[in-house]
Amino acid sequence: MLPIVVILLDGLGDRAHAVLGGLTGNEAATTPNLDRLCEQGSCGVLYSVGPGRAPSSEVAHWSMLGYTPDEFPGRAVFEALGRGQEVSPEHVFAYAALRPAERRDDGWWLVGRPHPERDAEEAERLVAGLDGIEVDGLVFSLSHVWRGEAILRLGAGADDRVTDTDAFFRAWYPVLRPQPLVPEAERTARAAETWTREVMRRLEGERFNVATLKWWGRPREFPSFRERHGVEGSFVAESAFLRGLGKAVGLEPIHEPEGDDPVGDLRRRVERAVERLAAGDTFVFCHQKTTDAAGHTKDPRVKQRTIEELDAALAELPLDRAIVCLTGDHATPASPDVIHSGDPVPLVVAGPGVRADGVATFGERDCAAGILGHLRGPDLMPVLLNAADRPLFLGSRPTPFKGADGYPAVLEPLL
Repeated sequence: MLPIVVILLDGLGDRAHAVLGGLTGNEAATTPNLDRLCEQGSCGVLYSVGPGRAPSSEVAHWSMLGYTPDEFPGRAVFEALGRGQEVSPEHVFAYAALRPAERRDDGWWLVGRPHPERDAEEAERLVAGLDGIEVDGLVFSLSHVWRGEAILRLGAGADDRVTDTDAFFRAWYPVLRPQPLVPEAERTARAAETWTREVMRRLEGERFNVATLKWWGRPREFPSFRERHGVEGSFVAESAFLRGLGKAVGLEPIHEPEGDDPVGDLRRRVERAVERLAAGDTFVFCHQKTTDAAGHTKDPRVKQRTIEELDAALAELPLDRAIVCLTGDHATPASPDVIHSGDPVPLVVAGPGVRADGVATFGERDCAAGILGHLRGPDLMPVLLNAADRPLFLGSRPTPFKGADGYPAVLEPLL
């Protein structure tokens, strides 16, 4: 049996652009190392949630790692875990963010956000002044993170099934009224509305005069990564919420920063994967955000150039000792003005015993013709476990863990 390494380039997928001759950034880029990886392996395209569905990174990762929507605890829980906070099922979490807003005829419209450096001291002071507000027996406790953003924790009696007040499209929508998704969440939704109005009262006259709420959730029970897939190891990323996601499923979170040298950053992630394999990990997940940031520039040439530059870091993957998968979590098109999209993301799997399928060029169109075809997020782990000689033999039931799909690493012998 072989270990598995996943190199995840965030927002890798793209759309075709006239300025690139009708090609995506991946298709237009000159990528000798990625092309060589395609030549050696099996290719396909991935929809982390489904065709046409535009997921956030946390939803996409959750699906790709083999977990279901009903098991999803919410990004705010990942944010708390990634910053070393203790979480427990009796608490409900949300993510609060200070924002400047202006009053218009149809509500309060967000017009910016605090600067992470220039406004840091002021934002932290304002958040501290909002900590501990009590509404209808629910205490809204805030832990400041950065630039006026904070993790909100509510105690016993709260319900996480509440809509966001931050619509995430600040140029398109005003601050929203929180609404319950189920009748049982009515009390929490009304308390969140009252809290929002009290926050605005306290912040009247300040530059940052509203606090939005999003990413509601609470810890839930689900099998660990080892219990579900039979492998264990590490999750390498800079983002706190992704390291928290890894921690939630039982992967060791490893902080690997990203800076002004994305090629060096990616090389270090590959080196870290090799180190973790040598230490005995049977699964290593390495995340890098550079391609997502390139897509958000809305300049197709920037995304093309970024992919070309990152290709240089992929010359020495551990293909002789592991199953290596390179893909993305979703598409971040370089145009038009959309955050993420539900377009296909290139996927390649290579390593000992993996069949070469005739694909010789990396990109959405070429990879779509590969032997793996069109996959959805929940297909990824079974495909990788199969390539690593670790699939669960269906028809056997050696463990009690829901959704188990890998050769079991947790067995209870009869003594």
